[in-house]
Amino acid sequence: MVPNSLLRSTLKTQLASYIKNATANRSFVDNPLKGALLARLYSTDPSFQKEVSDLKDNNGFKGHDMLAPFTAGWQSTDLNPLVIEKSEGCYVYDDNGKKYLDTLAGLWCTALGGNEPRLVAAATAQLNKLPFYHSFWNRTTKPSLDLAKELLETFTASKMAKVFFSNSGSEANDTQVKLVWYYNNALGRPNKKKFIARAKSYHGSTLISASLSGLPALHQKFDLPAPFVLHTDCPHYWRYHLPDETEEEFSTRLANNLENLILKEGPETIAAFIAEPVMGAGGVIPPPATYFEKIQAVVKKYDILFIADEVICAFGRLGTMFGSDKYNIKPDLVSLAKALSSAYMPIGAVMISPEIAEVIYSQSNKLGIFSHGFTYSGHPVSCAVAIEALKLYKERNIVEKVRSISPKFQDGLKSFSDSPIVGEIRGTGLILGTEFTDNKSPNDPFPPEWGVGAYFGAQCQKHGMLVRVAGDNIMMSPPFIITPTEVDQVVFEDPTFYLLNCLEILDYIFVNFP
Repeated sequence: MVPNSLLRSTLKTQLASYIKNATANRSFVDNPLKGALLARLYSTDPSFQKEVSDLKDNNGFKGHDMLAPFTAGWQSTDLNPLVIEKSEGCYVYDDNGKKYLDTLAGLWCTALGGNEPRLVAAATAQLNKLPFYHSFWNRTTKPSLDLAKELLETFTASKMAKVFFSNSGSEANDTQVKLVWYYNNALGRPNKKKFIARAKSYHGSTLISASLSGLPALHQKFDLPAPFVLHTDCPHYWRYHLPDETEEEFSTRLANNLENLILKEGPETIAAFIAEPVMGAGGVIPPPATYFEKIQAVVKKYDILFIADEVICAFGRLGTMFGSDKYNIKPDLVSLAKALSSAYMPIGAVMISPEIAEVIYSQSNKLGIFSHGFTYSGHPVSCAVAIEALKLYKERNIVEKVRSISPKFQDGLKSFSDSPIVGEIRGTGLILGTEFTDNKSPNDPFPPEWGVGAYFGAQCQKHGMLVRVAGDNIMMSPPFIITPTEVDQVVFEDPTFYLLNCLEILDYIFVNFP
C-alpha cells in the first residue's frame, strides 16, 4: 500500500484526467459533499454510525425487539432501522414515504417487482381455499404436486426426476448434504461424505449451508465450518490470475488444484462439489472461460456429484432460464429459492437426478420411511404463488426481456471502469458488482478506515437508491421487470452513481484522511 499522501496525490491527478474525458458526454449534477457523517451510514464501526443516528428521519424504532439478521447488536441498539413499508414495481418506500429504486431486488429475489397483482391473487385464492396442509406420510396438496411437475419440465440442462421442497435456499442446501450422505450410505460408501465448495461462495447461513459458504464472517465464533467441508479456489480471474495468465489457463490451474485436493483427501472420501453458476454474495463473480467445463471433467472423473446452487441465478437472472443453461453445467442436484416465488412467499426446492432418486427410494423402502422434511415443505400457498410466478416468467418471456435489457445495464455501468478508484466492474445479465481499489489493482485495497464502499452506499441511499454494500464491493441485481428508463436512472440520470460518487469519494478522502 502506497503512503496515503502519495495515493491522494495520484488519485487527484488521475481523477482530473477522468473528469476531462467524462464531461465530454456526461453532465454533472450539483450535489456538494455534505460531510463525513453521511459516508459512515453503512460502516461496521460503531463510532461512525452513531454519529449519524440522530440525523435520520424516522419513527423511532431504535432498540427494537428483533434480533436482526446480519446486523451488529449496536446497530439495533443505537440506530433506527430503515423501515420499508410499501413496494411498487422496482421501488420500495420507507415509513416516511421516501421512495427508493431497489437495485438489489430485496435480497436478489423480487424478480417480478413489488406489486405483481397475479401473485397476490394466487396467494389470496389459495389462502381462501386451503391455507395449509403438510406433505408428510403420503399426504399432500395439489399445488405442491403441480409445482414439482412444472419445475421438472422447466429445468432442461440435465434430466431431473424428483423435487423436494424447503422454505429457503439455506434449507435446500442443508437438504443437499443429507441427501448425498443418504445416497452414499445406501450404496455402501460410508466414507464418501466430504463436500468441496469454493472460497467466497455463499450457500446459506444454517449450520451446514454456512459451512459450505466460503465467507469467513459466516464461520467466526460459530465453530464453523464443519470438518467435512473443504474449500477450493475462488474463480475470480481479475483478483487471482497470475501475470500473463489467460482465463483459460487460469481455469486449467484451478481445475488442477481441485484435482490435487481430491487426490490429497482421497477420492473415496469426496461426495460432492457445490457451486453457484455466478457467485453472488461473495462479490458477483462470473466464472472465467472454460471453468465449468474443466471442473465438471474433474468431478466426473472421480465419481463426485455436482450440485448447482441456482438460488440467485435461476429463472432469468443471467439471461437464461437457469445459470446451468448459460454455462453448460450438467448437475446431479439443483438448489432453488428466491425468484422461485419472486419472494412473495418463502419457498426453496431441491431437484434430484433419476439415479439419485432411485437410490433414495430403494433405501427408504428398506428402512420403511424417508425421514427428512419440514412442516412447511410444499406449503400450498407458497407453491401456488410459485406456480403463478413460473407462468409469468414464461408468458412474459422474461428470459428474453432480461437478455434484451442487460447490455444496456452492463455496458452502461461498465463504462465507468476507467474511474481511478474502480478496480473492476463485473457481471452478466441483471447482476453486477463494482469493486473499489487503490491504483485499480486487486492487490491494493483502500484502507478499511476510509470506508470507500460505505460512503458510496450511503450516498446512493441518500438519493433514493438501495445497493448491496460489502466492504468496498457494491452489488446490484435489479428486478427482471426493470425498464430502460429505470436503467437510465441508474446509469445516467441518478446523481448518486458512479461519476459523481467518484468525485465525492475523493473529496471525502481528502477531507478526512489528510
